Amino acid sequence: MPPAWLQSVLNATVKKEAPRLYVWNLSNLEGQAQPFSSPASSRPDELTPYRHEDNLYRRVYILGVGNLGTLFASSLASLPEPPPITLVVHRKDLLLSWREQPGIEMTRQGSIYKHLDFDVELWSEEPPSTGLKREVTEGQQIHNLIVATKASQALPAVDRIRRYLNENSTIVFAQNGMCKLWPPHGKTYSKSRYLGESHPNFLACVTTHGVTSLGRFKSFHASEANLKIGPILLNEFPENDSYLSDVLCRAPTLHGEKVTQDELWILQLEKLVVNSIINPLTAILRCKNGDLFNEKEGVLAELINALLLEASKVLQALIKDRSTDAIIRPASREATSTTKVELDHEDIRRRRDLLNRFSQPQLREMLYSVGNKVKDNTSSMLQDVRAGKQTEIEEFNGWLVETATCLNDNLDVTHHRILIDLVHDGNVLPKESLVNYFPSCKGSKSAAV
Repeated sequence: MPPAWLQSVLNATVKKEAPRLYVWNLSNLEGQAQPFSSPASSRPDELTPYRHEDNLYRRVYILGVGNLGTLFASSLASLPEPPPITLVVHRKDLLLSWREQPGIEMTRQGSIYKHLDFDVELWSEEPPSTGLKREVTEGQQIHNLIVATKASQALPAVDRIRRYLNENSTIVFAQNGMCKLWPPHGKTYSKSRYLGESHPNFLACVTTHGVTSLGRFKSFHASEANLKIGPILLNEFPENDSYLSDVLCRAPTLHGEKVTQDELWILQLEKLVVNSIINPLTAILRCKNGDLFNEKEGVLAELINALLLEASKVLQALIKDRSTDAIIRPASREATSTTKVELDHEDIRRRRDLLNRFSQPQLREMLYSVGNKVKDNTSSMLQDVRAGKQTEIEEFNGWLVETATCLNDNLDVTHHRILIDLVHDGNVLPKESLVNYFPSCKGSKSAAV
C-alpha cells in the first residue's frame, strides 16, 4: 500500500492541469512608485530577465527564504560570478518586508554579510491588480530550483509549479528528513504527474550547517559545516543536473560535495535519526542541543537509547526490504559485475555493512558525536515551537512510524509515537517528568522521585 501522501496524489485526477501562476514583485505592490529600478529588489517588468536564454539557463530560483534559503542565497551571491537569483516568497507581507528593508543578511563569526542583488517574487494563481501582469518565467521552463521550504511543504510546492518543469529542469530538495521521492515511490509519483521521462532531475542535499533566525531575511551561521548533494530520481538526460550541483559545490561557505545516490540515501537516514532525537526532545525540554547529552545514564539517556533502538529496528528492516534494491543494488553496480554470483555476494556484503551501520550501538555513537559538535546550537524544532510555527515532527518521527507500518506491523515504535503526541500537544516538560510518559523510563522512576 502506498503512503498516504502518494495515495492522495494517485486519487487525484492524473491529467489535472497544474495552475497557471502569476508573478507579483515590488512593482505590483500598491503605493510602489513607478518606474522602480533598485538592485536591491525585484527588477521592473520592462526589464524582465527571462527573455535571455542564457540568463534563463543560469538563473537559480530559491523557493523559501527561511534559514536554509538565506544560507543558499547568501552563499551563491558570494561567488565571484554569481548566477542570477530569484527568491520566491509565499506571502505578500514578505514582499512588503523586503520593500521596507531589502537584502539578505548572514551573520558569521561576528561579521554581517549583506547581499542585495536578487529578484524577489511571489507566485500566485491570482494576477496582480496593479502593474504589469506576467506569468512565471513568462511561461517558459524553470531550469534550476532549490526547494528550501519546510519539509511538509516541499513536494506540494513543487507539484504546484509542475507546469513550468520538464526534463530540462533540475530540482534540489534541501529539507531535513527523508525526501519522499526515494524508490519505490518517486517513479510512481513522476508517472502520475509527468509524461514519460519528461519529469525533472530530482536531487537532494544533506547539510550539517547550523543556522538560526535573526528575523526576516536575516540568519546567524552558528556552525559552519558541509553540504552533500546527490541524485534521487534522474530522467534520460542526467547531464542536465550538472549546472546546479556544480554551482552549489563552488559556493563559498557551503563546502559542497557531490555524492552517489546510495551515499545520499545513507546520509539522509543518519540525519533523520539525529533529527528524530535532538529536535523533539529539545522542543519539549526547551533546552540547547548539548543539554541532551550531559549524562550517560539516567532518565534522558534511557529514553534516547529506546528511541535509537526503535529507529534501528525500522531502518534495518528497510535495508532488508526488496524495495531498496534500486538504491543498494543500482544498475551502475550491476554493469560492473561480471556474474550474477558476484553481484549476489556484493549485495549480501553491502546489506550486512548497512545493517551494522544502522545498529543501535553504531547509531548511538554517531548521535553522541553529532550532539557534541552541535551542542551550542538551538534545534530547528525548538526555534519553530518558540515562534509558534508548525514543526517537522511528522517528517522525522512520523516518517519512522509510517515506514514501520508499511514494512511490518510488528515493528514497535511506541516511544516515537508518544514523542509525536507530546510535540503536537505543545507540551513543555522538565526532564524528571519523562518517566510519566515513556515506558523505557519507568525503571528510573524511583530514582527520579
